[in-house]
Amino acid sequence: MTQSTYTVRGMTCDHCARSVTDEVGKLDGVEHVSVDLATGSVTVSSDGSVDAAAVRAAVDEAGYELVSS
Repeated sequence: MTQSTYTVRGMTCDHCARSVTDEVGKLDGVEHVSVDLATGSVTVSSDGSVDAAAVRAAVDEAGYELVSS
């Protein structure tokens, strides 16, 4: 299992966290997504490497901005 952590800007509530979790969770290979609203961090657990550009696109689709990976 591989874990990657990203910083996402704009998440302020549980709805925000669910939106990001749902979109990122749709990516191939993603097993689990964990969001920490206090720090803006999103941790993605996958069965292999997940393309950072795909994560960025999923976060954008949810309406937020990935600021670092």
